[in-house]
Amino acid sequence: MAKFINYLKDTKTELKHVSWPSYKQAATYTALVIGISILVALFTGAFDYLFSQGLDWFIQ
Repeated sequence: MAKFINYLKDTKTELKHVSWPSYKQAATYTALVIGISILVALFTGAFDYLFSQGLDWFIQ
């Protein structure tokens, strides 16, 4: 149990050294990640659709 308590104390100490982003930075980065994720999903979905249509055409 003592090791776990030491771990929590060390973690608390290390978290004081972290440079936390501002609210504006966090909101900007979150929006950026969501936007890029949507673009990648659309890109992947478009290629999936095209390849499946091509495969259907090739098989028939």
